[in-house]
Amino acid sequence: MTSMLTVPFFRPSVTQAEIDEVADTLRSGWLTTGPKTRLFETEFAAYVGAQHAVAVNSCTAALHLALEAVGLKRGELVLVPTMTFAATAEVVRYFDAIPVLVDCDAESLCMSVEAARATLVALRSGKPVAGLNPPYGKVRALIPMHYGGQMVDVDGMRALASEYDLALIEDAAHTLPAGYRRDASSPWRRAGTTGDVTCFSFYANKCITTGEGGMAVTDDDTLAERMRIMSLHGISKDAWKRYTAAGSWYYEIIAPGFKYNLTDVAAAIGIHQLRRADDLWAERRAVVERYQRALGDLDAIELPREAPNRQHAWHLFPVRLRVGAWKIDRAQVIDELKARGISTSVHWMPLHLHPYYRDAFGYRPGLFPVAESIWPRLISLPIFPGMREDEIDAVVAGLRAIAGMQTTAGQG
Repeated sequence: MTSMLTVPFFRPSVTQAEIDEVADTLRSGWLTTGPKTRLFETEFAAYVGAQHAVAVNSCTAALHLALEAVGLKRGELVLVPTMTFAATAEVVRYFDAIPVLVDCDAESLCMSVEAARATLVALRSGKPVAGLNPPYGKVRALIPMHYGGQMVDVDGMRALASEYDLALIEDAAHTLPAGYRRDASSPWRRAGTTGDVTCFSFYANKCITTGEGGMAVTDDDTLAERMRIMSLHGISKDAWKRYTAAGSWYYEIIAPGFKYNLTDVAAAIGIHQLRRADDLWAERRAVVERYQRALGDLDAIELPREAPNRQHAWHLFPVRLRVGAWKIDRAQVIDELKARGISTSVHWMPLHLHPYYRDAFGYRPGLFPVAESIWPRLISLPIFPGMREDEIDAVVAGLRAIAGMQTTAGQG
């Protein structure tokens, strides 16, 4: 009997170059933050077009450092999309500050500029906002998240940040490489060049990986220096500088910092992942094109689209079950795909529906109608560099078979 093909949700693409670089690091005797981390930072900054890159052990750490660097304080407010992963909002709570959730754009699922503006207007006028009630602290920052790898309307976000004197910190966990331009006659700008600080993730299933890791990039010298110091205990000189021949044993602790540094072992992987970033993106895009050709006529689902004047990173490929077309719900579709050996995921249940945010801030169903109407229909299909044609075909065949059996219209 022929065994069933199983398709993982993600499989990392690691070459001999990454393996050799890690082995070289292990043989070097320098395993923690050192020369390879510095090389990774330098090449990353050059790749995205930023002045500074600070390597850390997660995107969560990068977001936390960014908020600390811009001076977030207890009781202050930060605008965060409800359609995002836990980290985007939880870092605000590290300061005992308040995450003010904002609805998403129906097409991109990124934070809606219009909803963010309406929220800021209400906050400024002292009116109730979603589950929150005045009096309010200062609104300190805005954290849009580039959902799935497609950049938010960064010009719209920058306009809001400027008007309301907010720090613009971009959650780019999904977004390498990605591009944005205002219109067809405007120049392209990469993720990493449009915010005050942009935070990237190198988790195992991200666009490039170091296993665990992240990067905070900025053009601001002061923010970069503060994030670098705070990433390693608030020490005035990092260990690599202290232990090189030109270094000194003497250091000072200038603030109560954190233990967020990236190791040279992880950076060794990142150096070669970064050098392959464009090729890895091209492979993901090829999977997208195959899905679009094979599923474009399936009326039971809606496919994600690349917006005009965007270069989509295609970290995710989230399809939407079409309303009224299915006899079964999203959970059952996922179970049916799993029974066929196909792993999927969901990105995400909106934050305001999670118990913590309901209990802590009074968020409740009905406050963010766009996110609530879309998330029950979302299924993220497998997409990763090196995904084989037979794996793509298995996903397509499985989804079409389930749709053919279960949709009210009998599509398939």
